[in-house]
Amino acid sequence: MDEQENKKAILTGGTAGIGKETVLELARKGYQVTTLGRDREKIDALLEQAENEGLKEMVTVHQMDLADTENLPDFVDRLWSEDGPFQVLINNAGIGFSSVLDSTARDIEYLLKTNVNSYMLFAAKIGGKMVDENIQGDIINIGSMSALTRDKGSSGYVATKSAIEGFSEALRKEVNPHNIRVILIQPGAVGTDMQEMPVHEQHELQQKLEMLTVGDIVSTIVFALDMPRRANITSLSIKPLRQFI
Repeated sequence: MDEQENKKAILTGGTAGIGKETVLELARKGYQVTTLGRDREKIDALLEQAENEGLKEMVTVHQMDLADTENLPDFVDRLWSEDGPFQVLINNAGIGFSSVLDSTARDIEYLLKTNVNSYMLFAAKIGGKMVDENIQGDIINIGSMSALTRDKGSSGYVATKSAIEGFSEALRKEVNPHNIRVILIQPGAVGTDMQEMPVHEQHELQQKLEMLTVGDIVSTIVFALDMPRRANITSLSIKPLRQFI
């Protein structure tokens, strides 16, 4: 029996881009995967693809806006009771953002709730239950090399990914004594629907080795999870070969 069979994973932002392909790949590897998304059409598209691949029984999708801080805590508790217990948490949900100079207070609040608060809440809830139930689990936080490059014109996004970088390091030191691994993965430019450029331009950049594919990041996630329990990849930055950052 594959060691991943019967394992359960929960992943935020799993209906598009990196999240969607990670959900499907983990399901192919034998994980029962629960994920969340905001958009009904994207949810239906994921479920349709899972069914077409014979993975329907492996994938559960819930509609939830992670910025709904009033209802999210009870919702996460319910997910654990109904779909868990989980051995893997992947915090992946995020929205793009440019400079704070171009934003409103409401824009900034929504950004922080989605890109930072949800990571902290899911880690608190799911990680806490892993500790309570003596589960030797994994928490993967998807960050960004923006936290390292700190490019102008993206101060809002950089702030959130810098927060995730620091949060991941401190959380790791808190849960490693409970045999729970925390893994921070920081991609450079990736061709997803978060990119403002058309898909054909993304493909051109990928051919030029200037942009990663979603599959590159999914492979990195799987690699980190497949490491023996004695090994914790604490952080991993992956950039396109010819993205000179």
